[in-house]
Amino acid sequence: MAVLYLVGTPIGNLADITYRAVDVLKRVDMIACEDTRVTSKLCNHYDIPTPLKSYHEHNKDKQTAFIIEQLELGLDVALVSDAGLPLISDPGYELVVAAREANIKVETVPGPNAGLTALMASGLPSYVYTFLGFLPRKEKEKKCCIRATYA
Repeated sequence: MAVLYLVGTPIGNLADITYRAVDVLKRVDMIACEDTRVTSKLCNHYDIPTPLKSYHEHNKDKQTAFIIEQLELGLDVALVSDAGLPLISDPGYELVVAAREANIKVETVPGPNAGLTALMASGLPSYVYTFLGFLPRKEKEKKCCIRATYA
């Protein structure tokens, strides 16, 4: 049975990838990634020969269907973001939903996370925090979003 792997990637230092992540990226049949140019640097550094397939905000509808087809054919696929964890303020949600609906196994391969890394260094209490993803660009909408979160 095929597996969709959600693989964490380094957020600035290529040495921050896990052994398991490199192993999975070498073993899968295809890597779906935001930007093939970014992921190819990681793959070249670790001698990962796996073919890359672009998967981002602008092609996710078409690519989700293609990737599900590949998984249904029995091919293993890894989803990575340019940096950090897939789905965390990055594309992939629709792919995971489609995989679950098709009864395809989804497995996570943890890795670096910019939000938690920042929290660790912030000096703020780490026992309670809220993650909002990307806030709206307009100041008024941004303030409304923050107020609603803490209301």
